[in-house]
Parts: sequence; C-alpha cells; structure tokens
Amino acid sequence: MSGRLAGKVAIVTGSGSGIGQAIAIRFASEGATVVIDYRNHIDQAQETASKAEAAGGKSILVKADVSNLADTQNLVGQAYSQLGRCDILVNNAGIEKEAAFCDVTEADYDAVLNVNLKGAFFLAQAFVRRLRDAKLPGRIINISSVHEDMVFPNFSTYCVSKGGIRMLMRDLAVELGPLNITVNNIAPGAIATPINNKLMDNKAQLDALLKNILLGRMGTPDDVSGVALFLASDDGAYVTGATYFVDGGLIRNYHEQ
Repeated sequence: MSGRLAGKVAIVTGSGSGIGQAIAIRFASEGATVVIDYRNHIDQAQETASKAEAAGGKSILVKADVSNLADTQNLVGQAYSQLGRCDILVNNAGIEKEAAFCDVTEADYDAVLNVNLKGAFFLAQAFVRRLRDAKLPGRIINISSVHEDMVFPNFSTYCVSKGGIRMLMRDLAVELGPLNITVNNIAPGAIATPINNKLMDNKAQLDALLKNILLGRMGTPDDVSGVALFLASDDGAYVTGATYFVDGGLIRNYHEQ
C-alpha cells in the first residue's frame, strides 16, 4: 500500500476511542500497520481495527495496561513478534481525576501518574531499546495537553503528569537525537472526546470555555491526528524537542471565570 507511512509499524496506546482512535485510523489510511492497544474495552479496540481496515490499513490488537511495566514490554514485544518491527510510538493513553488539591488521595495520584507519565516513560524505554540495538531511526509522539503549561484548578494530578511529559520529551529529544529518534509532544486543548463528555453536557461551562477559545469551537480528534501524521511522516523528519499546541488558541486566551 502507498501512503506517507507505507511499510511503517506504529503503536498507538489508548486507541479504542477519541484521539487515539483517530490517530490509529489516520496512520492506517497512510499505509501504516497499527498496533491497537486497549486496557479494558476490546469492543472499542475492535471498532478501531475495523475502521483502520476500512481505511485501507492493517492492524493488530494487544491488551496492555501501560501503567504495568510487563505490559509495556509485551506491547513492544508483540509488535516485533507479529510484525517484525516498530517505527513509531504514540503515547496517547491518559486519564484524569477531578479533586481539590487538599482532597487528592494517594490512590488517585498513583492512578493518574502511573498511566500518564510512568506508562509513557517506560513504554518509550522499551521502544527505544529495540531501535538502539538495531541501529534504526524512530519517532516518539506524546499526546500531552495544554495543561503541560496551563493551570487547571482541581486537576493537580493531571497537570503534574503533563508537566512531566513536557520535560520528558525535552530530555529525550536531547538523549535520543544522536540515535535519529525524534521526540515531540502534541498538546490538545478542548477536544470533543469521551474524556470531555461531562463538560460538553454542561451548557454553561461549555459556553464559558468557548469564549476562551479564539477559534470559537472545540477541536475534533482529526484536528490532532493530522499533526500526528505530520510528525510521524518524512515531512516531520527535522522536528524534535517541540510541543505543538492544537487548541484553537485557548492557551493564549485562557482565564478562570
């Protein structure tokens, strides 16, 4: 199959819905074989696989909880054992838990940091070790958030995890550049995905948010997947150590109501 990612293999974590699903389908439509990672909902992963196939691509499904080190190693291992290679890693899996700072529990802290930061860290490590040993290039794309840089009251754990992803990207770009492995972040703003259902169902909150977004609308998963395709393709070969904000201008105009 032809396409900008023809012959490439890409792992996309949390690819059963939302941004991860959109990236998996977009990559498949450009010739990549996609490793679809899911934690609980195999039905969602199967839907992604069907849509990837309909877009002209191929995929495999691997169950992996990215907060579990053995699962992250197996996820990369399955790409190699079933497909023979892995060129692109998209760290997309993420969760958030709302609580005032004084009410955050250790369990909630661990849940958010283990998925959003620890998972991305050790999955990248497993991915890079294989490339290093084979002396092959690669691409790491982290789906961060505007909250790697912008405050989000009552979501301190989420902000900490995304701030960590910002510095992880910058550090790895320096460490891995000599290996011809690029590392970049995409920082979405308000995107119409399941994680934002509560917001979208509250008209007052939604209207207040839209006033802060310069383009006057929420983003779509495909607004993000197009940037991911750029970074994964030859067009993005000279880009590393960067964060791309995909937020309709939110970060430049945000203020608490």
